[in-house]
Amino acid sequence: MKHLGRVMAIVLLAVNACFTAMLLFSAYSPAVQPVVHPVRSCLGLAFPVFGVINACFLVFWLLVGCWRMALLPLAGFVCCFQTLRLYCPLNLPSGDVPEGSVKLLSYNVMGFANGQLVDGRNPVLDYLASSGADVLCLQEYRTDFGRGRLSQKDVDRALKDYPYRNVMRVGKARSSRLACFSKYPILSARLVDYDSRYNGSVLYELQVERDTFTLINNHLESNKLTRADKEAYQDMLDDPRADNVKHGAQTLLRKLAEASAIRALQADAVAREVEASPHRHVIVCGDFNDSPVSYAHRTIARSLNDAFVSSGCGLGISYNRNKFYFRIDHILLDKSLKAYRCVVDRSIRSSDHYPVWCCFGKRE
Repeated sequence: MKHLGRVMAIVLLAVNACFTAMLLFSAYSPAVQPVVHPVRSCLGLAFPVFGVINACFLVFWLLVGCWRMALLPLAGFVCCFQTLRLYCPLNLPSGDVPEGSVKLLSYNVMGFANGQLVDGRNPVLDYLASSGADVLCLQEYRTDFGRGRLSQKDVDRALKDYPYRNVMRVGKARSSRLACFSKYPILSARLVDYDSRYNGSVLYELQVERDTFTLINNHLESNKLTRADKEAYQDMLDDPRADNVKHGAQTLLRKLAEASAIRALQADAVAREVEASPHRHVIVCGDFNDSPVSYAHRTIARSLNDAFVSSGCGLGISYNRNKFYFRIDHILLDKSLKAYRCVVDRSIRSSDHYPVWCCFGKRE
């Protein structure tokens, strides 16, 4: 029995070593160029899964008194500490937001919940009007629904406190729009040059007091998962049989890899705009369609700070459909700015995304 126990311990240690290796591979997968290795670049999506498994091993080794064995999963967590903090920051609540701070809200409004009106009102539009934000960056902006649904006049009336606004079509199909509503003057607006049929990024110059800010609003390449794909993913979670998992995983991985490769080129283009900005203050926000552990996030945030990582708390899941539990909406600030109270607001579920907002001010 004693020898059998040793064999079991060795087998479990070997399994633990495999999962620790996968944890590290997923943590450092953002360094992989998706155009060259599209499938490997998607490994970051599995980071929380490998993290949970390694945490279970750590607890197990401690409970059975195998302290030396526990060093393996512990070493794995130490080696990917920065990725752990990026994925799930744990910040204490900050104090009062300094006077003069700017509140920015980024929200994929899903066409204002497809323009639906409830008793003549639209919940997404009501949320925006009462948000108290100084700048609204909106993705999937749409108001051309026709009679009986939300119109541009409704938006203009509800958001009358935002005298400066820009709505721009993006993508070759010209069917998708990005919008910026601001209490500060928008000096200019132009598209970021990259290839996409339905997605895009818009660069604005904002006059905030005496400073000019570069603000880039993004809706990077969608994963283009059909309803059937999402149902297959749901089935895979609800009924994790081998055939369900194999079929669902193959379909999802292929589409995620294709989108990741396209997004990589878009992220490179946005990063070049950040580097080339003539202004000291730069903000990048929007729907990245990618998690914090991704090439797109890593590339764009190369010289920026993630507002949620520096002032938020928890997982900050921003997509709220089909059990895709990821933070794919981000606000990034250059190092001359400090974020306060970055929040993924789960109080409204009208869109398939939650709004993300933070206050920021200039560092002393």
